[in-house]
Amino acid sequence: MLGTVINAAAIIVGTLLGNFLKGRFSENVRDTVMQGLSLTVMLIGLSMAIKTQNLLVVTISLVLGGILGEVLELEERLNMLGKRLEERFSRGDGDFTRAFVSASLIYCVGAMAIMGAIQSGLTGNHGILLIKSILDGVSAVVFSSSMGIGVAFSALPVFLYQGSITLAAAFVKGFLTDAIIKEMTATGGLLIFGIGINMLETNVKIKVGNLLPAIFIAVFLTALFPRLPI
Repeated sequence: MLGTVINAAAIIVGTLLGNFLKGRFSENVRDTVMQGLSLTVMLIGLSMAIKTQNLLVVTISLVLGGILGEVLELEERLNMLGKRLEERFSRGDGDFTRAFVSASLIYCVGAMAIMGAIQSGLTGNHGILLIKSILDGVSAVVFSSSMGIGVAFSALPVFLYQGSITLAAAFVKGFLTDAIIKEMTATGGLLIFGIGINMLETNVKIKVGNLLPAIFIAVFLTALFPRLPI
């Protein structure tokens, strides 16, 4: 839970700092900082991905996961859910509610929150959540400078959401072998790398949301075929 606690604290600190520094950040500074952080995210993803001992499992998982995600339209559904919640709770309620709902959705809906919480629960490694804490803290500074103190209260749903995933992952840890955890982490690492590419805001847009099933497919493939040839 340490990574989630730090993540929630970073959002609160970032919000307070953003309210203190309102109007003092240029768009160029914000863009450059986010580009630097995106490179760090890609490095984290690659460092996880190269630990695979079975490229075939990772490859098949991504292919099958992508097909399943597209059929279920996971990314589209997540985006639609976010828009509906924002429209419902922001209507006529002022900047506070808009800030709270918008920030909560941004911080909770994403592969990094899921993968970071899973990694934290399975291995005790909080690396992804610590990087996410930096990202969320920086974005909280930007959001709060325009939307106000409501951004800070998004730390609560982040804590509950990621904390629940971490506890669930820790509960099933005893049923997972080292090989399963390794391939699951490697597959998730490639998704983290994809998030880093998306953060650069280029013309290339990777549908990371639709690829999320690949993480769980990697679990089943490794469990069913522990000696699947590379």
